[in-house]
Amino acid sequence: MRILQLVLAPRLSGAEMLAKGIAIGHQRSGHSVCLASLLPPHGDFDPVSRELAAQGVTCLFPARTRSRLGRLLFLYRAIRQFKPDIIFAHSTIPALYVRVLPLSVPIVWVMHSGVNDFKESNVLQRAERLLSSRAKAVIGVSQKNVDDYLKEIGEHPSLIVVPNGVDTSRFASVMGRTPARSPASDSKQIVQIGRYIREKNHLDTVRAFKRVLDFEPGAHLLLCGVIEDVGYHAEVVSLVDELGIGSRVEVAGPRSNVAEILSASSAFAMPSSFEAHSVGFLEALASGIPVVANQIPAFSFACSFPCVRLVDTTDAELYGRALAEALKQPRAVRPLTGLTLQDTADRYLAIARQVLGLRVGLR
Repeated sequence: MRILQLVLAPRLSGAEMLAKGIAIGHQRSGHSVCLASLLPPHGDFDPVSRELAAQGVTCLFPARTRSRLGRLLFLYRAIRQFKPDIIFAHSTIPALYVRVLPLSVPIVWVMHSGVNDFKESNVLQRAERLLSSRAKAVIGVSQKNVDDYLKEIGEHPSLIVVPNGVDTSRFASVMGRTPARSPASDSKQIVQIGRYIREKNHLDTVRAFKRVLDFEPGAHLLLCGVIEDVGYHAEVVSLVDELGIGSRVEVAGPRSNVAEILSASSAFAMPSSFEAHSVGFLEALASGIPVVANQIPAFSFACSFPCVRLVDTTDAELYGRALAEALKQPRAVRPLTGLTLQDTADRYLAIARQVLGLRVGLR
């Protein structure tokens, strides 16, 4: 089978890294896979591009930012060049672009957003209603995605929930090199990994960390992720300076060595206001690191997991105490049955076979 995975921009963020992992998994399974995008790759994606190439995955990314028409033309040429049997379009904008094109190849749209895009934008809602039938299947990474689609757009012949998955082997190898935790000797590092957008609530973590220092003066906070909202990132830096904790906080950009960061850290913070099915949260669970996250539905499946605590992260005192307590907890083994990258890749292949029918065996 020839499979094209389409993303908005190759970058070190959840949906894009999931598409990368699935692409490599399918390529290793004997399929021909292409990862394509509408926007140029971020500079820090270069190591990932090399990994994809080493695994035999074709990468078709534009070299520069183009106009809307230019993006359509680039995408059309990329599809004609690769000649896929099926296209998986990740997130709203790529799914709209690819369905505008005069293509006969089946398209599957994967909804990653934790936000109801169609409630937020009337333009997107009208566009989706026009193009809905052009998708042979619509995948939601959570039931909320599907419920939002039904509410704002209406019925679709094939609405499917496929949770995101995590490559647990990445964390097993790192944890295998990590000695059993001794809280007294740990570095006491708290880490939050995620895009700099307001909904990720880095500001809440910074305020809470100020409280953590009352209990653990030697603690350190690492924030890292794609700087999507430059103004919000500046607010985070400003708050750190205002609270006088700059020597204990690092506000960094995106990092590709997530497994190593989680291995070197002692607690993971996830104060998001909303998520669909966060890859970052799954990575933290797989690493065994103690987790403190916001009390939102997207995280509720993990509330009974060892060393996972869900609290109101807008309460700086409560959140801070929970983080300080997490620093003293050991790593934990957590059940992730059905939530591995292999599980997700297998589900995508099953959907492709269902969409393509007898055509699956042609290439």
